[in-house]
Amino acid sequence: MTIPVSIDAPTWPEEFAERYRALGYWRGETFGSMLHERAAAHPDRIAIVDGERRWTYGELDRRADRLANGFAARGIAKGDRVVVQLPNVAEFFEVVFALFRIGALPVFALPAHRETEIRYFCEFTEAVAYIVPDVAAGFDHRALATKVQAQVPTLREVFVVGDPGADPAHTPLTDVARDDFVPYDEPEPSDLAFLQLSGGSTGVPKLIPRTHDDYMYSLWGSNEICAVDEESVFLVVLPAAHNFPLSSPGSLGVLYAGGRVVLCPQPDPETAFPIIERERVTITGLVPPLALVWTDAGPTARYDLSSLDVLLVGGAKFSEEAARRVRPALNCTLQQVFGMAEGLVNYTRLDDPVETIVTTQGRPISGHDEVRVVDDEDQDLDVGETGHLLTRGPYTIRGYWRAPEHNKRSFTEDGFYRTGDVVRMTPTGHLVVEGRAKDQINRGGEKVAPEEVENVVLAHPAVHDVSVVAVPDAYLGERTCAYVILRADAEPLKPVAIKKFVRERGLAAFKVPDRVEFVHAFPQTGIGKVSKKDLRSTAAADQ
Repeated sequence: MTIPVSIDAPTWPEEFAERYRALGYWRGETFGSMLHERAAAHPDRIAIVDGERRWTYGELDRRADRLANGFAARGIAKGDRVVVQLPNVAEFFEVVFALFRIGALPVFALPAHRETEIRYFCEFTEAVAYIVPDVAAGFDHRALATKVQAQVPTLREVFVVGDPGADPAHTPLTDVARDDFVPYDEPEPSDLAFLQLSGGSTGVPKLIPRTHDDYMYSLWGSNEICAVDEESVFLVVLPAAHNFPLSSPGSLGVLYAGGRVVLCPQPDPETAFPIIERERVTITGLVPPLALVWTDAGPTARYDLSSLDVLLVGGAKFSEEAARRVRPALNCTLQQVFGMAEGLVNYTRLDDPVETIVTTQGRPISGHDEVRVVDDEDQDLDVGETGHLLTRGPYTIRGYWRAPEHNKRSFTEDGFYRTGDVVRMTPTGHLVVEGRAKDQINRGGEKVAPEEVENVVLAHPAVHDVSVVAVPDAYLGERTCAYVILRADAEPLKPVAIKKFVRERGLAAFKVPDRVEFVHAFPQTGIGKVSKKDLRSTAAADQ
């Protein structure tokens, strides 16, 4: 038996739901009630900083209430889907808390998404509204909204943060809010809160249904591990709608704790470092390529970064060589994060030994996160053996939204999620990520883990970053290609120098890259992770 959250979203069997409530993981909170409580407790405390704008908890709560009234007056109701595509601006929080309050479901699009993705999200979810900025990073989202609205019959509203432009179908967000209360059906804690995008690298993302109960637990569970409290100042560097900066512990975690959320419009050090100095930021989160840029810039930065206590790095494997650069460069504690929008999140602990912090990707939030490492036949492996990661727990979904066929492949019959990650577990329960199953290279029957080779190449003093991918080969099936970005001050190198360096570090001959290509940048996903899919396509085309 399952809880009737929605016929679209498989959820936890009743026995598991009862267990998680009894254990105190699910506290019966909703996001709307959480913000009400924080605003009542400390209305004048600063909640959101966006440039010169500083919203208190009381103001954020009032804004969310007024916008909730306006959405309800326009017929947006509990269960309706609303695609939200906003950059790192204060209105992002005003919008999502208003939608949380009336039980409508934000569908979190990223700023980098364009017509193909947005049209799909709107069509697939039968979205009734789409919320955009006017122009962001030089792109006119209003023109995109006009195109999509003409193609999606259910999409009856487009709300614009800023100038709505000439399209009469667009409504300024400021015109929606209203003071008079409009009745609406508030959500229950077990109801869906929003739909998030999977991190899949092939095709359009799948949609991940998260409830108030389960996501709220991931917030306060993360806060306990990351020592987040009302004094914390969190810098949102990555796109605000992404799971990592939203919840690990992220902006929502810091708001849950009563701390301060500071928005950063661009992730580069020249933009972020002065904000860290001005706002006395204590914690932030980056993906590995960005962390490398920050650690390169840190030692010569002309800004005071001394307030920064913790740098979380996640979203992809952070290599040991790169991890060792963090403290010397930024004088803060590294906290590795390995998780997924589908649920399971692992952290290294703040008091872990340094070697654990730089060589592992952490252990789960919860003692009731069930983690299995299995072989190709789903047989459990011993500690220290490398295999496929399966998991289930109090904040790991039991199925994607409206995806029954995919769910049959992605979940076991007893509810374990097949993450697609290849890992091994240490005796202390920490996980070491060896890669993605689909990224593993099969070179004539010999398996090559790209991360292992990348870690060796990164140790070269001239190398800033590296990404190793498979290249189709008629004889071996696949060969390896290493794309290398050199440090800005490095002398030019020849491919043979990288191959020689790898060989001299003691790796097996079949792991030495067959090809080495020097590039200035890697293709990236919407959140700034390296797109290995695009690199594989480039490598195959360049043969």
